Amino acid sequence: MKLMICVAHNRYADELEERLKDKGYRMTELASSGGFLKKGNTTFLFGIKDNDAEALRKEMQAICLDVEKKKGKLKDGQSRYTSFVINVKDALPFLKNLNNGVT
Repeated sequence: MKLMICVAHNRYADELEERLKDKGYRMTELASSGGFLKKGNTTFLFGIKDNDAEALRKEMQAICLDVEKKKGKLKDGQSRYTSFVINVKDALPFLKNLNNGVT
């Protein structure tokens, strides 16, 4: 099991959420802000099987390109989204430490 964290520009967020849900992906969506992608963004958290990360990335890229085609704008060289994949087992010590501080 893996956790994919994806920070996407807001211009793609609605389409990403709708189309990925239609494809059966389950996600948590968080509104986020700051300088990471230099604009308003949305952070998606996906729980995925070990071998699904590349398929999800390709699906997200296709969705972002479709959004750009619909709006008549291509984002030459700019980031559409940034993703990170973490093994869930690697997060367990972190989660265990968090639970120790809760009363």
